[in-house]
Amino acid sequence: MSVLVVGMSHKSAPVAMLERLALDTDGITKLLTDVAAIEPVGEVAVISTCNRVEVYAEVERFHGSVEDVSRLLAERADLPLPEVVDHFYVHYDQSAVSHLFHVASGLDSMAVGESQILGQVRDALRGGQEHGSVGSALNLLFQQALRVGKRAHAETDIDAAAPSLVGIALDEAVAGQLAGARVVVVGAGSMAALATATLSRLAPADLVVLNRNVDNARDLAVRNSENGLDVRWAGLEALAAEVSAADLVLACTGAAGIVVTRSLIAAARPDGAAPLAIIDLALPHDVEPEVAELPGVTLVNLAHLADRVRSGAVGAEIEAVREIVLDEVAAFMGARRRASVTPTVVALRTMATTLVDTEMARLDARLPDLDPTVRDELLLTVRRVADKLVHQPTIRVRELADAQDPGSYAAALAELFALDPEAVAAVTRVEGLE
Repeated sequence: MSVLVVGMSHKSAPVAMLERLALDTDGITKLLTDVAAIEPVGEVAVISTCNRVEVYAEVERFHGSVEDVSRLLAERADLPLPEVVDHFYVHYDQSAVSHLFHVASGLDSMAVGESQILGQVRDALRGGQEHGSVGSALNLLFQQALRVGKRAHAETDIDAAAPSLVGIALDEAVAGQLAGARVVVVGAGSMAALATATLSRLAPADLVVLNRNVDNARDLAVRNSENGLDVRWAGLEALAAEVSAADLVLACTGAAGIVVTRSLIAAARPDGAAPLAIIDLALPHDVEPEVAELPGVTLVNLAHLADRVRSGAVGAEIEAVREIVLDEVAAFMGARRRASVTPTVVALRTMATTLVDTEMARLDARLPDLDPTVRDELLLTVRRVADKLVHQPTIRVRELADAQDPGSYAAALAELFALDPEAVAAVTRVEGLE
């Protein structure tokens, strides 16, 4: 079986379409269930972030699988398949492995090199395991992807190869100047934590964290107060009051609907005299796009940031990570090819051992009084002969597996030695290679 990836990201689709495909926890669970029900699919995992949705499936065949997965994603977006199919990307087998390793390393992220994606890949693996849709094949692939991502960050400075998404957004909205500004952060999740940490280092006059769960807002504020800035916190009910005096609002709640509306901003700042910058880093949007129509308001969202992020210079660190990914993909595919011939090799050696045991049993029946020392010498000799006969074919099939299609050589070996297909299948099941 092979791995298939069907997905959509900031690189392949506009933000508006990604918003329609955005998945909450229930949506991920339903998608896992629906994809697992496709007849050629054996295992499935879903990576869902603010700027990508990807289905990873272990499949028996490419055709049929890709069409069915694409259809399910189109249904999730509530759009006809012809309208979205051009925005999907598809990777199969080695290309799928390479894509996941690129994703886990941060090379495919909107902010190249960000490490948050590692946690999202881990969440996808854990979600599939808890759902029961991830077996040995995808578990092995995702575990290796996590190791590749960790290696990329440990061996290079990829974290600093490009500015963070927050830094880019601040530069776009306020030219990175926040000294003396009054800032409101809406949300308390991982992106809000990154934003608050970045903002607190830029010496604003006032920084407040707002969230539906006030405890989470307080925890985030307290953590960042350790940087020397007295970060305040409150519930979302304080949003209008805080916005009325703010210079910058940064929203990243991950909520299902709009949090910052045009009417709220208009009511909180009726004169529109003082400029207000609003950054929306959420997907789906936290901020109603129409707020940009209000006087004095500048809105920066993911759609504005996408082109700038994509056009960032590719530095030496990014090239170093690409080399790591290339090496890791080659190593993973080589190990998988060698593992695929293991059942045939084991079955061949088992057959040789069985033949030796059978012939020695016949010898014992014919010569029951054979001297034990002589028998032991005969047994060693026969075993050596059998080992030498199967040694070269097993070595050669593993060598050929590294450079060629291993299936054809394993099949030829099984045919030449008349190996029991059930014996090969049994080893496959034990080794988790199905």
